[in-house]
Amino acid sequence: MRPNYTLPRLHLPQTLDGEIVLSKEHAHYLGTVLRKGVGDEVRLFNDEDGEWAAVVVSAAKRAMTVRVDLQLRAPHIVPDIRLLFAPIRKHRTATILEKATELGVRTLQPVLTARTQFPKLNLERARAQIIEAAEQTERLDLPELCEPKPLFDAVRGRTLIFADESGDGRDVIGADLEMPLDLLIGPEGGFSPEEREQLLDMPSVIPVSLGPRILRADTAAISLLTLVQASCGDWRHI
Repeated sequence: MRPNYTLPRLHLPQTLDGEIVLSKEHAHYLGTVLRKGVGDEVRLFNDEDGEWAAVVVSAAKRAMTVRVDLQLRAPHIVPDIRLLFAPIRKHRTATILEKATELGVRTLQPVLTARTQFPKLNLERARAQIIEAAEQTERLDLPELCEPKPLFDAVRGRTLIFADESGDGRDVIGADLEMPLDLLIGPEGGFSPEEREQLLDMPSVIPVSLGPRILRADTAAISLLTLVQASCGDWRHI
């Protein structure tokens, strides 16, 4: 059955089965903001159960219960792409989280570099931003958000593509690359010379040029993810 994309869509972490009492936040959103009531339909999703159609069976001022009726889409996991990024200003970090979720990242790993100016990341707020992006973009799973780590503690030895603002990297990301892949975006001000040298000395690292201009970190994240998904990710199967 094809989903009705006009219906409200909520991520619920619990098993999608039978009758579910919604949280106060979800009840307020559906009942007060969207003015939904008994008999109205919604869509529910999570990583384990996929997406299901549900109907509101009871509604009060601050409470709402829905009944799960029919599976619309089976669970689907995105390609194993991990984005390593240095936290930047709040609104720009929010852009990275939102767009990485939309573009199909499986894991988000904040990293601390020599030039990271905003090392603290509110993980609770970040997870809320990720959930909202997943709800709006028809994604079925949520990317995993990890605790921030020092850059070289976060590197796993997997193939790592890093946006090398020096312009010395390869210009094209080819279909010869295979999952899993790690992508690395530096902070405002870029990597230090020592960090860049250490990265280039690692056999699993591929430096990539993102063009003739210096991009902001959030723009670089979007650009690199787009290139990877189009060349060797799940965009090829559309």
